[in-house]
Amino acid sequence: MAFVVCEPCIKCKFTDCVAVCPCDCFHEGENFLVIDPEPCIDCDACAAECPVGAIHADVAVPEKWAVYIDLNARFSKEWPLLTAKKDALPDADDWGKVADKRAQISERPGR
Repeated sequence: MAFVVCEPCIKCKFTDCVAVCPCDCFHEGENFLVIDPEPCIDCDACAAECPVGAIHADVAVPEKWAVYIDLNARFSKEWPLLTAKKDALPDADDWGKVADKRAQISERPGR
C-alpha cells in the first residue's frame, strides 16, 4: 500500500508533507506534487501534514480521484525528487478551496 496525492494539491503545492516523509517519496511538478508508490512505506505521516487534505492511502482514495493513483505512479518517474520543504505556490490558500481543478494540472516537471 502507498499514499497518493490527489486533486486538492493542484496549484497549491504545500510541502509540509515532504518535510515529514522518512523515505523521500515526493516528486515535484510545476503545480502539483506526487508520491512514488515504490519507496512509500505507508507511514501516514504525510497525510496528517497536508493542510488541504490532498493525501490518501491508495485503498482509500475517493472514487472521484481514482485517476490520481496512476498519475502519482507515472509522474513520480518523470518529475524530480523533492526532499525538503519549500514555499507553496503564491495563491495556494485560494486554490486550496477550489474543487474540480483536474484541468489545471500541469504535466511539466518542477524546478
